[in-house]
Amino acid sequence: MTRYLSQTFLSGTDDDTGDRVRLFCFPYAGGGASAYRRWQRGLDAYGAAARLMPVQLPGREGRMDEARFTDLHALVADLDEQLDAELEHPHVFYGHSMGALIAYALTVRRQRRGAPLPLALVLSSYRAPHLPAPEIADPSADDEELIAGLAKLGGIPQVILNHPDFLAALLPIARDDLLLCTAGFAPDEEAVRVPLHLFVGARDRLVSVPEVVAWRRHAGRGCEVRVLPGGHFFLRAHEDAFLRELAELIRRYDRRPTLADALSA
Repeated sequence: MTRYLSQTFLSGTDDDTGDRVRLFCFPYAGGGASAYRRWQRGLDAYGAAARLMPVQLPGREGRMDEARFTDLHALVADLDEQLDAELEHPHVFYGHSMGALIAYALTVRRQRRGAPLPLALVLSSYRAPHLPAPEIADPSADDEELIAGLAKLGGIPQVILNHPDFLAALLPIARDDLLLCTAGFAPDEEAVRVPLHLFVGARDRLVSVPEVVAWRRHAGRGCEVRVLPGGHFFLRAHEDAFLRELAELIRRYDRRPTLADALSA
């Protein structure tokens, strides 16, 4: 098992995956695989035949002793190599905020080298890649400014805000992740040959609906945008509603034979 897929957060075992779609979830800035730890139960409840695969980046949670990436292209090169065998199976990429950028960049890299692509890209709360990166805070900002920027978006749970030791561990990760997001893409960057499903919170203070709609420039197989209640972290404040939407999308890409298929054969 690749180091990017922590057994702590993987759902099920290699023996029970069958042909279920694998849903690879990439974290937002400062976050880790644990952000998605409750999702398998929600997806199952809404009838999505998916195996949750939360991606654990280095330098956080169970990989705290590893160096973090601050260069996006170096990170996706490592992800491409390490996840390659897993990505032979039918899969969907999901990324929130920074995770959306990582999922897109990884798809572009795999497309260029002719590797198997996701059945779909599900991206939330990030501007189209040809636009400037969202400005949460300058990576060189002092601790108070960085905390204020993250807290304003709802990116720091209250339990962390109440514990200085937790904050001290989070801030270096957030700084490096902000550097990761500075990678630029050309306005004429090639379109990805997979469907794009985009989500944005109606009250997002960092990313506007038009900035998410602008992803259409990079869509080679169709693009749809859904606006949900909430702000930048709607997936936390309105998790159940979002999982219902996500499960509906996963069902579209479920290629397993149905009873109707068997009866018509």
